[in-house]
Amino acid sequence: MRSFRVALAQINVTVGDLEGNTSKILEGIEQARQSGADLVAFPELTVPGYPPEDLLLKPQFLEQNRRSMERVAAAADGIAVVVGFADFQAGEVYNAAAIAYGGRVVDVYHKQFLPNYGVFDEDRYFRSGDACPVYVVNGTPVGVNICEDIWYAVGPAAAQRAAGAEVIVNINGSPFHADKWRFREKMLATRASDNGVFLAYVNLVGGQDELVFDGGSMALDPTGKMIASSGQFEEDLLVVDLDAGAVERSRLREPRGRKENAESLRHLGRVEAVPISGWSGETRTSAPARFGKFYDGADEVYRALVVGTRDYVRKCGFSKTLVALSGGIDSSLVAAIAVDALGAENVVGVSMPSRFSSEGSVTDAELLAERLGIELWSIPIEDAFSAFMRSLGPLFEDTEWGVAEENVQSRIRGNLIMALSNKFGWLVLTTGNKSEMATGYATIYGDMSGGFAVIKDVPKVMCYELSEHRNSLANEPVIPLSVIEKPPSAELRPDQLDEDSLPPYERLDPILRAYVEDDMSFDEIVAQGEDAETVKRVIGLVDRSEYKRRQAAPGIKITPRNFGRDRRMPIVNRWRAW
Repeated sequence: MRSFRVALAQINVTVGDLEGNTSKILEGIEQARQSGADLVAFPELTVPGYPPEDLLLKPQFLEQNRRSMERVAAAADGIAVVVGFADFQAGEVYNAAAIAYGGRVVDVYHKQFLPNYGVFDEDRYFRSGDACPVYVVNGTPVGVNICEDIWYAVGPAAAQRAAGAEVIVNINGSPFHADKWRFREKMLATRASDNGVFLAYVNLVGGQDELVFDGGSMALDPTGKMIASSGQFEEDLLVVDLDAGAVERSRLREPRGRKENAESLRHLGRVEAVPISGWSGETRTSAPARFGKFYDGADEVYRALVVGTRDYVRKCGFSKTLVALSGGIDSSLVAAIAVDALGAENVVGVSMPSRFSSEGSVTDAELLAERLGIELWSIPIEDAFSAFMRSLGPLFEDTEWGVAEENVQSRIRGNLIMALSNKFGWLVLTTGNKSEMATGYATIYGDMSGGFAVIKDVPKVMCYELSEHRNSLANEPVIPLSVIEKPPSAELRPDQLDEDSLPPYERLDPILRAYVEDDMSFDEIVAQGEDAETVKRVIGLVDRSEYKRRQAAPGIKITPRNFGRDRRMPIVNRWRAW
């Protein structure tokens, strides 16, 4: 048996932290070497962090990233190392994988397929590669490619397989959205079986700005069967033995040629074999196969929100957070996520009741704080609100009470919590959900004030699902049942309910998903059975609220299409969908 031992280093890096990222890579190399791995692979753009965005336009950053990569290469002693970095040659920047061995860079692979959709802007920064090399490591031909390259049936993996590769190593920075790991696994299984190769896939883990990387690194055999995996949302070094000799033997028995047209692969560029090390002939005890945990539904989304919150707060250098607790479902959910991400000692709740706050909302906030074990500060806003009304009185005289008076309350709260943030240096977590952000049902410079929007991409109905999931993890409900059961209200006027201003969320969220995430037309949404006037009203709210979203805090992406990185619409826009 000619076995090949590969280590997949699923690590959490930080954009721009060249020193910290390099240290993590060096630790991973040493652990992989101790495990007896022939090759260790790190994720896409590991050295600079992913995505580095316009840092890639800074020559000094590129040079420092190159020097860090060379430090990594120097540690490749007795083990082959594949590590993602930004390569700079002849005035062009490449999304690259360095292949190092014997203390030096043996070769560099340049990513060929550059995604330019959704959250990706790679055409802005990178030039495509024009080669599909195969590296012979411990006698085993190995193809290396990067992320998007593996999604194409006629792509680098097929060219490398045609050149004799028995193992494909694919390094990734693949962002999370709910249930995405299933699509990845299905696609990877197809690539492995179509090419008759072992496929080793390594992905980043952790949060970076609005993105969460969920890991889920895995190895698949030539039939497409998963044979080992790392779990989601945690760092890991996955070591797996591949029977590379079996691939060679099976090819000798192939009754017919491969289905790929040689001409169709030729446009991918030159294919060459790069010798690194011959087979040692060593026999060793097989590494035990293990499988990490993958999650579903509310459990998966909740974990992503926890990781995204933890990493944003920590990587930005904050120690504590502030959450305005209204006694409603959204602020309760955000507080629970913050506690799970950062610890109760690092979350402070702030209650700011007004003359319109119900007694139940105040006591619900108090009960939530008690169950979460967080400190709760109370700052009633009646005196400030009365002072504002006196100041505005001469100008508001003879006008009806309306949105202006309601929003004054929200903006007082925004001022108070930002004052606390300035005084103590703590980050404010905003509490608006995706349904509110979509329709503009939020007060700019009021409840939108803050540094990070934890549930910005979570539809309202899902907020209830996540709250119930969080309660299921404890012996008693952390989020009071009264919070989950009462009708949602901003409590900015007597007897106010969200449904006074919006369709019921059970009807609103499917319309928003169709228009925002699926780009369906007005006619298509109506054809699904939705009321035409309701659809027109919702679309109008979405389109008119772009200016608010442009000024909102960043928030964690958990759906296939979020506001911000994914969906970018003009603020001045006279086009109408109907």
